[in-house]
Amino acid sequence: MHLSPRLVLLLILPPLLWAGNAVFARLAINSIGPLWLNALRWGLALLILLPLGWKVLATAEARARIGARWVHLGTLGLIGVGAYNGLQYVALRTSTPLNVTLIAASLPLWSMIVGALFYRVHPTRPQSFGAMLSLAGVLTVLSRGDPDVLLRIQPVEGDLLMVLAIIGWAVYSWMLARPPAHMSGAARPDWNWAEFLFAQCLFGVVIGFAAAGIGEAVAPSMTPDWNWRLVATIVFIAVGPSVIAYRSWGLAVAEAGPAMAAIFYNLTPLIAAVLSVLVIGEWPEAYHGLAFLLIVAGIFVASRRS
Repeated sequence: MHLSPRLVLLLILPPLLWAGNAVFARLAINSIGPLWLNALRWGLALLILLPLGWKVLATAEARARIGARWVHLGTLGLIGVGAYNGLQYVALRTSTPLNVTLIAASLPLWSMIVGALFYRVHPTRPQSFGAMLSLAGVLTVLSRGDPDVLLRIQPVEGDLLMVLAIIGWAVYSWMLARPPAHMSGAARPDWNWAEFLFAQCLFGVVIGFAAAGIGEAVAPSMTPDWNWRLVATIVFIAVGPSVIAYRSWGLAVAEAGPAMAAIFYNLTPLIAAVLSVLVIGEWPEAYHGLAFLLIVAGIFVASRRS
């Protein structure tokens, strides 16, 4: 496959932006509650998508299409917009951007498990062995390279939340790959990428603000410290990781294929490690390198034909 400069850019942009999301969000949650950060991120993203996706609400017939599919779209919004990103930001209170992105890199493992449990897609032997390697990488992150930590059941809360988040993202991914009948073939509305994302965000933003409000009532967070850095971060994560990365990823997967895209996706922890050093002064540990090698090895083995 010929990797043109355009294709390389499309493949690199998502991991760069997603790594930046983790690093800059880690700084932002010092000024605002993580659930409010998530709600504001997707609220602004919804406004950015409005000029591109407004047709899904333009007519009564268009709104009826959404109404008939509200359960599916609402679930996508709950998991993909509300829960995944909200859990990630809460996780960053006690975890690091590098840990968060390393755990996220184990997505193929959780996708395989979800597929076997709920979609009857059973793994091959290479996939099973690759899953074991990736799981070893995740456990290395959770234990900080010390197996005794796991035996004492003392992993960091943020790491566990990120594991929960990436399992949810695996479910979200399968829901996109195996949609119900009313979202397949000729029955699927003629939505482009922006309109489909906009439809999900309609539900996800409501859920995100509701979660932030309930969280505030249960456990009040800090009063937001509004400053130009916080505003710039919210704008960045609403435009970059939420819109540009999503569109670039879709184009890259369509042109290069899932296997090649997965290779570039695994640049996310490496970029996060570099940004962590440059932006917040957090240096990686030796166990981060071991975890990265195990996760990437697992994905490589799992992608081989049996």
